[in-house]
Order: sequence, then structure tokens, then C-alpha cells
Amino acid sequence: MSQYVEGPDAEQVIEHQSQLIDYFYQAGKPRQEWRIGTEYEMVGVSRRSGRAARYSTNRGIERLLFRLADSLGWEPQEEEGHVIALRGERANITLEPGAQVELSGEQCKTIHCTRAELDKHFTHLLAAGDALELDFLNLGMQPVSSLDDIQWIPKTRYRFMAPYMEQVGRLGHRMMKQTASVQVNFDFSDETDAMTKFKVGMGLVPILAAMFANSPFSDGKLNGYMSMRSHVWTDTDPRRCGLLSFAFSDQAGFEDYTEYALNVPMYFIVRQGQWIDMTGTPFRHYLEQGHNGHRATLEDWNQHLTTLFPEVRIKRYLELRCFDSQPYELMLAVPALCKGIFYDNDPLWAAWDLVKKWNWEERLAAYTAAHRQALGARVQGIRLHDYARELVSIAWQGLERQNDVNEDGENETLYLEHLREEIARGQCPAYTLVEKWMGEWNYDVGRLIEGTAYRLPEDA
Repeated sequence: MSQYVEGPDAEQVIEHQSQLIDYFYQAGKPRQEWRIGTEYEMVGVSRRSGRAARYSTNRGIERLLFRLADSLGWEPQEEEGHVIALRGERANITLEPGAQVELSGEQCKTIHCTRAELDKHFTHLLAAGDALELDFLNLGMQPVSSLDDIQWIPKTRYRFMAPYMEQVGRLGHRMMKQTASVQVNFDFSDETDAMTKFKVGMGLVPILAAMFANSPFSDGKLNGYMSMRSHVWTDTDPRRCGLLSFAFSDQAGFEDYTEYALNVPMYFIVRQGQWIDMTGTPFRHYLEQGHNGHRATLEDWNQHLTTLFPEVRIKRYLELRCFDSQPYELMLAVPALCKGIFYDNDPLWAAWDLVKKWNWEERLAAYTAAHRQALGARVQGIRLHDYARELVSIAWQGLERQNDVNEDGENETLYLEHLREEIARGQCPAYTLVEKWMGEWNYDVGRLIEGTAYRLPEDA
């Protein structure tokens, strides 16, 4: 079965630009229906060599998907005769271009639900990996293999994206084949709520990227960055990536995001199962002129929105995209931090107070400095470490106010405990990795692989 399935908007031709704006208005939800969705990407390697796991070998990622399909009972999704994803009842497992494995989690009301899902995923993923002698690493970047050593998965869209990436940036293939992140999706009630969260999220990106920086290795050595993954996005495609300046206007609305999206070139459209190359064509031109007899549909718009990669993205929900993949003990801190900040108005505005006085040049400088220095970067003379401590405290208070408890009566602040301890010590994951690399690991790639491989949590 093909992974691409036409949605209900496939036949709905766009007659007026207002339909694109209405797309966002119609996504608003009442507070009681808000959920948190988390996506976890993980790089896989051969346990023997530390090199990136291949896709199409007897011990490769396609074989891993077959094993996961059997153990989970999920439906394999095929493209070009190969399994490239699994579909579950409320979640999916997909592959990134370099065969990074991604869990697209269910929409959860609480982080307790998110934890149950993540632990189940690890139980099945690591068991299947053991059988194939594959390890999955808690890093935001493939640490050893070069680009040429990483196999593309057989997914049609990448045949359009890969050549185009080389035309618009120097690091697009690194983004596609080497990086791994944690992404958090959250809901909004209306335009005002959405744009406030959009602005606050964009403003917090330098702090969040610094707190969770975790990709100091690539090509078998230190790469000079604490978050190389974040840096890679700055030279991938400037028209569709990075920070968006209009987010910080008090008058910004859905129309502004629509205008931005209309001006970004497309990648493809799909008609009757056939993929049609649209690289380089702005959606605005396609909307006005069509293409070889095809007219723009709402399904085309939906697909186009998924190919925009700003640090905060608006679809039928908001998506925060600035986090490196994390060690297990910090993975749930990512959605917990976001829930504490974005799902309570007082913490939301308190978080904005931290960054509202930065001007655009300071935001850009903090953004790039965070990639190299993480918590040591400064804005207006203040370290991002100091902002991070305040931000954790704000999120903690938000989760206490929400007070969503598990069966033991514990609220969601328990998922911030390790993060709070690390930030209090001035640590982010990358700092710890660099210390170990130059210390107990003694520049040994084998120790790096062993020391960053996910293992089943004892209480999973």
C-alpha cells in the first residue's frame, strides 16, 4: 500500500485565496480539545561499525520495519515496491531520507500518555534492532558516516527534493540524510491564540535550541557546533527555513503566514498516484496559472505546508521544530516544557517577557550563536543559560497549574526534573558529550556509539 493517500481535500479546487486563510481558521479548537503530539526521529547505526544503518540489506531498516509490523500489528506502507512506513491506529512510524526512524506519535491529552507511547515504541524498536545488530543513538546527527556513505530510501518525493536542495543551499543533503530531531505539535483556539504562540515560539527558539543542543559530532569527529543539526538548517533553503521576522509583528495574522507560504517554491503535486515535479514554482504562481491543466487544490496546499521548514510551523496545528534528538531522560522534557508554556496564558506571556525586548538583529545573532555555544551564548550581555533557568521555572509553574496527574498522583513536572537539574548545573547534552569524548571516551568512536545507544529504561 502506498504511503501517499489522497485526503478529503484532493478534489476541492481553490477558487480564491481566502480559502487558504480559512484553512487555518477552521483548525481552531476549544481548550478542552487541545492535545500534544510529539515526533521523535532517531539515527540508526550498525552496532559493529558505527556506520549509518543501510536501508536495503538483510540487517537494514526495511527489515526492521517488517519486524516492527509483526510485533506491533501495524500496517506496512509501500512505495516503489518497498516498505517505507508503518501505520498504526493512532500513530505512525515513518522514515526520513537517510533511513532515520521517526515515531509520529498520537495526539495525547497529557505527557503521561506520551510517556506510555514512547516506552512502548522503545520496547519494540530496540528489540527489533537487537535482532539485526542495529543501535539507535540519542544524538541529533549521524556521528560517523559521511553523506556518501548513507543510502537514500526509495521514496519518490526525494527524487525531486534532493537535486533541488543542491541548488538552494549547501547543507540540504546533510539535513535530509544525517539529522534527527524531536518536534512538538500543539493546538490553538483561534487566530489570536495561534499567532501569540507563533510569536512566542519563534522568540524562544535560541534558548530552546541551546537547552537541547545535542549534535556536536559528524563525520567521526567534533564538528565545532553544539547543535550542528540546527546550523545545517541555516544553509538548507533560506526561503523555507529559519526564523520569520513577521512573526514578531503585533498585527501578524493567518494572512501573513499564507502570504509567506504562497511565495515559497513547491516540491511536487500528486495526481492519480503520479508525482509531478513542481520544484522552483512558487505556490502563488501555481494557484494563479495552474500547471499542465492541473489546478491547485486544498490537498496541494496541505502538502505544500508540510514542505515549509521554519522553526515554528503552522498547519492545522502549531509545530515547534528547534530541538535536537535527545537522550531518553530528556525526551519527554521537550513536550512537557512546551505544554507548561503554551497551554497556560500566564506562563505563555511570562515566557514572552524573557525575549520581547530583543530586536531582530539580536534574535538572529542569538540564533546562530546558540548553534555553536549553546547555553554559553549571550543576548544583551545575558547568557542563554540564565534565560533557560527562568524558562524551566515558568514551564514548571504552568504544569503545576494544569495539574494533570498520573495514577500515582504525580503531575507532569516530573518530566522536567532531570532538565531542571541539568540546567541548574549549566549543562546541555552536547556539553556532556564533548566532555566524555575528550575524557573517558578518549576520542574513540566505538565508545561514542556504545555510550549514546538507547537502552530500554528499567521501568519500561
